[in-house]
Amino acid sequence: MWQAPPAAAPYPTEWLPTLDLPAPGPQNRLTVLFRLLLLIPQFIVLWVLSVVAFVVTVIGWFGALVLGRLPVFAADYLCAYVPYETRVNAYLLMTTGSYPPFAFRVPEYPVQVGLRPGELNRLAVLFRIVLVIPAAVVQGLLYAGWWVVGWISWLVVLVLGRMPQPLFEASAAVLRYRMRYTAYLVMLTSAYPKRLFGDEPGSEPEGTVSATRPLVMSGAGRGLLVLFLVLGLASGVTSSVTTTVTGDDDEVKNVTGPLLPGPLLPGPSSR
Repeated sequence: MWQAPPAAAPYPTEWLPTLDLPAPGPQNRLTVLFRLLLLIPQFIVLWVLSVVAFVVTVIGWFGALVLGRLPVFAADYLCAYVPYETRVNAYLLMTTGSYPPFAFRVPEYPVQVGLRPGELNRLAVLFRIVLVIPAAVVQGLLYAGWWVVGWISWLVVLVLGRMPQPLFEASAAVLRYRMRYTAYLVMLTSAYPKRLFGDEPGSEPEGTVSATRPLVMSGAGRGLLVLFLVLGLASGVTSSVTTTVTGDDDEVKNVTGPLLPGPLLPGPSSR
Protein backbone atom coordinates (compact mmCIF):
# COMPACT_ATOMS: atom_id res chain seq x y z
CA MET A 1 0.00 0.00 0.00
CA TRP A 2 1.35 3.40 -0.95
CA GLN A 3 2.47 5.60 1.92
CA ALA A 4 3.17 9.30 1.84
CA PRO A 5 6.85 10.19 2.15
CA PRO A 6 7.95 11.61 5.48
CA ALA A 7 7.62 15.36 5.90
CA ALA A 8 10.71 17.35 5.14
CA ALA A 9 12.76 18.41 8.13
CA PRO A 10 12.05 22.00 9.17
CA TYR A 11 14.58 24.64 8.27
CA PRO A 12 17.08 25.22 11.08
CA THR A 13 16.62 28.33 13.16
CA GLU A 14 18.57 31.20 11.64
CA TRP A 15 21.79 31.75 13.59
CA LEU A 16 23.03 35.29 14.09
CA PRO A 17 26.66 36.12 14.89
CA THR A 18 27.05 36.67 18.61
CA LEU A 19 28.84 39.29 20.67
CA ASP A 20 29.93 38.70 24.25
CA LEU A 21 30.80 41.66 26.44
CA PRO A 22 31.23 41.74 30.20
CA ALA A 23 28.99 44.00 32.28
CA PRO A 24 30.27 47.58 32.54
CA GLY A 25 32.88 47.92 35.27
CA PRO A 26 35.46 50.44 36.51
CA GLN A 27 37.74 51.93 33.87
CA ASN A 28 41.09 53.65 34.26
CA ARG A 29 40.36 57.36 33.87
CA LEU A 30 43.81 57.99 32.40
CA THR A 31 43.21 55.54 29.55
CA VAL A 32 39.75 57.04 29.04
CA LEU A 33 41.31 60.51 28.81
CA PHE A 34 43.75 59.43 26.08
CA ARG A 35 41.56 56.78 24.45
CA LEU A 36 41.89 58.05 20.86
CA LEU A 37 45.65 58.55 21.15
CA LEU A 38 46.10 55.06 22.55
CA LEU A 39 44.19 53.62 19.61
CA ILE A 40 46.30 55.22 16.87
CA PRO A 41 48.52 52.12 16.45
CA GLN A 42 45.39 49.97 16.30
CA PHE A 43 43.87 52.19 13.62
CA ILE A 44 47.00 51.81 11.48
CA VAL A 45 47.01 48.02 11.85
CA LEU A 46 43.26 47.83 11.29
CA TRP A 47 43.53 49.89 8.11
CA VAL A 48 46.09 47.48 6.70
CA LEU A 49 43.96 44.50 7.73
CA SER A 50 40.86 46.07 6.16
CA VAL A 51 42.66 46.48 2.82
CA VAL A 52 43.51 42.79 2.89
CA ALA A 53 39.95 42.01 3.98
CA PHE A 54 38.61 43.89 0.96
CA VAL A 55 40.78 41.87 -1.42
CA VAL A 56 39.89 38.59 0.31
CA THR A 57 36.18 39.49 0.23
CA VAL A 58 36.26 40.19 -3.51
CA ILE A 59 38.01 36.87 -4.18
CA GLY A 60 35.67 35.14 -1.74
CA TRP A 61 32.65 36.60 -3.54
CA PHE A 62 33.62 34.87 -6.77
CA GLY A 63 34.36 31.68 -4.86
CA ALA A 64 31.01 31.81 -3.06
CA LEU A 65 29.17 32.18 -6.36
CA VAL A 66 30.76 28.94 -7.55
CA LEU A 67 30.91 26.93 -4.32
CA GLY A 68 27.86 28.24 -2.49
CA ARG A 69 30.11 29.12 0.47
CA LEU A 70 33.26 31.09 1.15
CA PRO A 71 36.55 29.39 0.25
CA VAL A 72 38.34 28.12 3.35
CA PHE A 73 41.17 30.65 3.17
CA ALA A 74 38.70 33.55 2.91
CA ALA A 75 36.54 32.28 5.77
CA ASP A 76 39.60 31.78 7.97
CA TYR A 77 40.95 35.28 7.41
CA LEU A 78 37.61 37.06 7.71
CA CYS A 79 36.72 35.07 10.84
CA ALA A 80 39.86 36.55 12.36
CA TYR A 81 39.44 40.05 10.93
CA VAL A 82 35.85 40.72 12.06
CA PRO A 83 36.54 39.96 15.76
CA TYR A 84 39.72 42.07 15.59
CA GLU A 85 37.79 45.03 14.21
CA THR A 86 35.05 44.51 16.80
CA ARG A 87 37.54 44.47 19.68
CA VAL A 88 39.07 47.75 18.51
CA ASN A 89 35.64 49.34 18.15
CA ALA A 90 34.56 48.02 21.56
CA TYR A 91 37.52 49.80 23.15
CA LEU A 92 36.85 52.92 21.08
CA LEU A 93 33.20 53.03 22.15
CA MET A 94 34.33 52.56 25.78
CA THR A 95 32.29 49.41 26.30
CA THR A 96 35.46 47.85 27.71
CA GLY A 97 38.53 49.22 29.43
CA SER A 98 40.84 46.41 28.31
CA TYR A 99 43.21 47.42 25.53
CA PRO A 100 42.79 45.13 22.50
CA PRO A 101 45.85 42.96 21.83
CA PHE A 102 47.63 42.92 18.47
CA ALA A 103 46.55 39.36 17.74
CA PHE A 104 43.81 37.58 15.83
CA ARG A 105 42.82 34.90 18.31
CA VAL A 106 42.66 35.96 21.95
CA PRO A 107 40.30 33.67 23.87
CA GLU A 108 41.20 35.36 27.16
CA TYR A 109 40.11 38.84 26.00
CA PRO A 110 36.74 39.97 27.46
CA VAL A 111 35.22 40.85 24.05
CA GLN A 112 34.38 37.74 22.01
CA VAL A 113 32.62 37.30 18.66
CA GLY A 114 30.92 34.08 17.56
CA LEU A 115 30.89 33.33 13.82
CA ARG A 116 29.75 30.24 11.93
CA PRO A 117 30.46 30.55 8.20
CA GLY A 118 28.48 28.03 6.18
CA GLU A 119 26.31 27.54 3.12
CA LEU A 120 25.25 30.67 1.24
CA ASN A 121 22.44 31.43 -1.17
CA ARG A 122 24.17 32.16 -4.47
CA LEU A 123 21.49 34.66 -5.50
CA ALA A 124 21.95 36.55 -2.23
CA VAL A 125 25.71 36.47 -2.80
CA LEU A 126 25.30 37.84 -6.31
CA PHE A 127 23.30 40.84 -5.07
CA ARG A 128 25.01 41.15 -1.67
CA ILE A 129 26.22 44.71 -2.22
CA VAL A 130 22.63 45.77 -3.03
CA LEU A 131 20.96 43.78 -0.26
CA VAL A 132 23.29 45.19 2.38
CA ILE A 133 22.48 48.85 1.63
CA PRO A 134 19.59 49.19 4.17
CA ALA A 135 21.76 47.71 6.93
CA ALA A 136 24.64 49.96 5.87
CA VAL A 137 22.38 53.00 6.20
CA VAL A 138 21.18 51.93 9.65
CA GLN A 139 24.65 51.24 11.01
CA GLY A 140 25.92 54.45 9.46
CA LEU A 141 23.20 56.47 11.19
CA LEU A 142 23.88 54.69 14.47
CA TYR A 143 27.58 55.35 14.67
CA ALA A 144 27.19 58.90 13.28
CA GLY A 145 24.66 59.58 16.04
CA TRP A 146 26.95 58.00 18.63
CA TRP A 147 29.78 60.28 17.55
CA VAL A 148 27.59 63.40 17.73
CA VAL A 149 27.27 62.84 21.49
CA GLY A 150 30.54 60.92 21.78
CA TRP A 151 32.31 63.67 23.69
CA ILE A 152 29.48 63.68 26.26
CA SER A 153 29.79 59.91 26.65
CA TRP A 154 33.55 60.28 26.99
CA LEU A 155 33.11 62.97 29.66
CA VAL A 156 30.58 60.85 31.58
CA VAL A 157 32.90 57.83 31.63
CA LEU A 158 35.85 60.05 32.53
CA VAL A 159 34.02 61.57 35.52
CA LEU A 160 32.31 58.40 36.76
CA GLY A 161 35.16 56.03 35.97
CA ARG A 162 32.68 53.63 34.39
CA MET A 163 29.99 53.55 31.69
CA PRO A 164 26.40 53.93 32.93
CA GLN A 165 24.20 50.91 32.17
CA PRO A 166 21.84 52.59 29.64
CA LEU A 167 24.79 54.03 27.72
CA PHE A 168 26.50 50.64 27.80
CA GLU A 169 23.37 48.93 26.42
CA ALA A 170 23.01 51.43 23.57
CA SER A 171 26.73 51.37 22.72
CA ALA A 172 26.78 47.55 22.83
CA ALA A 173 23.76 47.47 20.50
CA VAL A 174 25.59 49.75 18.04
CA LEU A 175 28.69 47.57 18.27
CA ARG A 176 26.75 44.33 17.81
CA TYR A 177 24.75 45.62 14.86
CA ARG A 178 27.94 46.87 13.22
CA MET A 179 29.57 43.47 13.71
CA ARG A 180 26.56 41.64 12.24
CA TYR A 181 26.46 44.06 9.31
CA THR A 182 30.16 43.46 8.59
CA ALA A 183 29.76 39.68 8.92
CA TYR A 184 26.89 39.75 6.43
CA LEU A 185 28.75 42.05 4.05
CA VAL A 186 31.80 39.79 3.91
CA MET A 187 29.58 36.68 3.60
CA LEU A 188 30.47 35.07 6.94
CA THR A 189 26.76 34.60 7.56
CA SER A 190 23.55 34.34 5.58
CA ALA A 191 21.60 35.99 8.42
CA TYR A 192 20.68 39.61 7.74
CA PRO A 193 21.63 41.92 10.65
CA LYS A 194 18.69 42.36 13.01
CA ARG A 195 17.60 42.71 16.65
CA LEU A 196 18.98 46.21 16.91
CA PHE A 197 16.84 46.95 19.98
CA GLY A 198 17.98 43.90 21.88
CA ASP A 199 16.75 40.40 22.62
CA GLU A 200 13.84 39.07 24.61
CA PRO A 201 14.66 37.80 28.11
CA GLY A 202 15.39 34.08 28.00
CA SER A 203 15.91 34.10 24.23
CA GLU A 204 19.40 32.63 24.55
CA PRO A 205 19.16 28.79 24.45
CA GLU A 206 22.29 28.48 26.59
CA GLY A 207 20.95 30.83 29.25
CA THR A 208 22.69 34.06 30.23
CA VAL A 209 26.17 33.83 28.73
CA SER A 210 27.34 37.43 29.06
CA ALA A 211 26.04 40.97 29.49
CA THR A 212 25.19 41.05 25.79
CA ARG A 213 24.02 37.47 25.24
CA PRO A 214 21.14 37.97 25.44
CA LEU A 215 21.23 41.76 25.12
CA VAL A 216 18.18 42.75 27.16
CA MET A 217 17.78 46.51 26.92
CA SER A 218 16.06 48.89 29.30
CA GLY A 219 13.75 51.67 28.16
CA ALA A 220 16.56 54.18 28.68
CA GLY A 221 18.94 52.11 26.55
CA ARG A 222 16.43 51.88 23.71
CA GLY A 223 15.73 55.59 24.03
CA LEU A 224 19.42 56.32 23.56
CA LEU A 225 19.45 54.13 20.44
CA VAL A 226 16.54 56.12 19.00
CA LEU A 227 18.44 59.29 19.85
CA PHE A 228 21.51 57.97 18.00
CA LEU A 229 19.39 57.27 14.93
CA VAL A 230 17.75 60.72 15.02
CA LEU A 231 21.06 62.49 15.55
CA GLY A 232 22.68 60.38 12.84
CA LEU A 233 19.93 61.36 10.42
CA ALA A 234 20.27 65.03 11.35
CA SER A 235 24.05 64.73 10.99
CA GLY A 236 23.62 63.16 7.56
CA VAL A 237 21.30 65.95 6.40
CA THR A 238 23.73 68.57 7.67
CA SER A 239 26.68 66.76 6.13
CA SER A 240 24.98 66.58 2.72
CA VAL A 241 24.87 70.37 2.76
CA THR A 242 28.19 71.24 4.36
CA THR A 243 30.33 68.63 2.59
CA THR A 244 29.40 69.85 -0.87
CA VAL A 245 31.93 72.61 -1.25
CA THR A 246 33.13 74.73 -4.10
CA GLY A 247 36.90 75.11 -4.43
CA ASP A 248 38.80 78.03 -5.82
CA ASP A 249 38.42 76.48 -9.25
CA ASP A 250 34.63 76.22 -8.79
CA GLU A 251 34.89 72.44 -8.83
CA VAL A 252 32.14 70.79 -6.78
CA LYS A 253 33.44 68.12 -4.40
CA ASN A 254 31.13 65.58 -2.74
CA VAL A 255 32.33 63.79 0.37
CA THR A 256 30.77 60.40 0.90
CA GLY A 257 31.29 57.63 3.45
CA PRO A 258 32.49 54.13 2.56
CA LEU A 259 30.23 51.07 2.52
CA LEU A 260 33.11 48.77 3.43
CA PRO A 261 34.02 47.88 7.02
CA GLY A 262 36.58 49.72 9.08
CA PRO A 263 37.05 51.44 12.44
CA LEU A 264 34.18 53.55 13.75
CA LEU A 265 35.93 56.88 13.26
CA PRO A 266 34.04 60.18 13.36
CA GLY A 267 32.89 61.58 10.04
CA PRO A 268 33.24 65.16 8.82
CA SER A 269 29.91 66.19 10.35
CA SER A 270 30.87 65.10 13.84
CA ARG A 271 34.11 66.99 14.07
